Amino acid sequence: MLFNSYLFVLFFLPVTAAGYFLLNRLKRYGLAEVFLLGMSLWFYAYFNVSYLPIMLFSIVFNYGIYRLFGVCGGVGARRKGILLLGIACNLGVLFYFKYYDFFVENVNALFRTDMALKGLLLPLGISFFTFQQLSFVIDAYRGEIPDYSFLRYALFVSFFPQLIAGPIVTHDELVPQFSDMEKRRMDWRNLSQGLFIFSMGLAKKVLVADMFGNAANWGFAHYLELNAPNAWLTILSYTIQIYFDFSGYCDMAIGIGKLLNIDLPVNFHSPYKALTITEFWERWHMTLTRFFTRYVYIPLGGNRKGTARMCLNTMIVFLTSGLWHGANWTFVLWGGVHGAFCVAAKVFADFFKGLHPALNWLVTFSFVNIMWVFFRADSILQALVILKRAVCLNMGAIDANIIQAFQLKEILYLAGKLGLDRLYRDFPQVWMAGCFALALVVLLGKRNSYERMERFSARFSEGALTALLMVWGIFSLSGVSTFLYFNF
Repeated sequence: MLFNSYLFVLFFLPVTAAGYFLLNRLKRYGLAEVFLLGMSLWFYAYFNVSYLPIMLFSIVFNYGIYRLFGVCGGVGARRKGILLLGIACNLGVLFYFKYYDFFVENVNALFRTDMALKGLLLPLGISFFTFQQLSFVIDAYRGEIPDYSFLRYALFVSFFPQLIAGPIVTHDELVPQFSDMEKRRMDWRNLSQGLFIFSMGLAKKVLVADMFGNAANWGFAHYLELNAPNAWLTILSYTIQIYFDFSGYCDMAIGIGKLLNIDLPVNFHSPYKALTITEFWERWHMTLTRFFTRYVYIPLGGNRKGTARMCLNTMIVFLTSGLWHGANWTFVLWGGVHGAFCVAAKVFADFFKGLHPALNWLVTFSFVNIMWVFFRADSILQALVILKRAVCLNMGAIDANIIQAFQLKEILYLAGKLGLDRLYRDFPQVWMAGCFALALVVLLGKRNSYERMERFSARFSEGALTALLMVWGIFSLSGVSTFLYFNF
């Protein structure tokens, strides 16, 4: 079930919120948690019911590992063995579903073998709930987990706002909120804040990300036909699409949590405003960066064992992060180059500090734009062709298909009501340029959704904006599309 669907917005979400708060009002607290767990499992099973047993098995297995730590107690070889078993099984399941065919394809290519591919469907959210449970297992090994019931643990893993594409929450961020009696009563301020940021996220997804996505999809599908202007428009379209797509998802997840009085961690904080690549990764998918820092980088030694070890640890983290995003050499290259740039930023920190902030931003933003091409491309060759065409001297006309991607039926309707429909049709390039300019102004020059939510007050203007975005977003749901991070 998608956040940006009629079923979710008009039925699932209001029924879930009403049922949860009603049961709590009747003081059926345990039943309220069971209800929330059941709705979360339905939310997940709606995509494909065959995914559900995989997640349920993962939940039962990892809770069993947690209980085994309690049985063996103390420290020692048995405790470490249980930890290794937990890590190996979690990564093994992830490898089987996500990387088995990728591994076999490369073995076949390298050794000229003919092993059969399984053609496995990737269970939605497996990368996210696996990492979330890995963090739990490691914290349990360290003795940092209090006594949690199975119900609370299952709800921690399956809580639907963060289940499919994050944020990757830790137990201490989420589980205590389920037992907080103050959070079991409907809070009108949380409700208004939640609706506000949810409506902004919905608008980002269906009105902005999907529009730029139409242009990017055409460009990547016809990459051999691109001239320089079309190549740059394709690149920049994807840069804007993935920003508003992921930002929209994060806003909607936080908004849904707010509606249920659950505070989810911020996962996206204006990353394109970053002046350095290190700052970019402190702002983009923040909980994933935190996971790799806490459970990979620091255990490897972090920056405590000299510059060479710090560089190696950074590269390991980014190569792992790249592979986590997908089973393709494009992701490995994307992660590796990001890692190399982060290493350079650390080693030559004094040099970058000496640059003007505007130049630092330009270098960072340009680098991120270029690397998104590899992230989006089906192959390294396709990415290289697009980049080659972007720097070629073929300055032909902008393709009509890219221009057409920005022709929103809602805008055309409004233009007709205002008598401007002919202007809209006769000068579509002007409207397209305006879309790019407005998107860049919003993501670079304005407060982000979370900052706006924090300043939210139930004034008429903000209520009207919420209603406008919600209604416009709902009326634009006819072309429902999945979020980009559902693929990872």
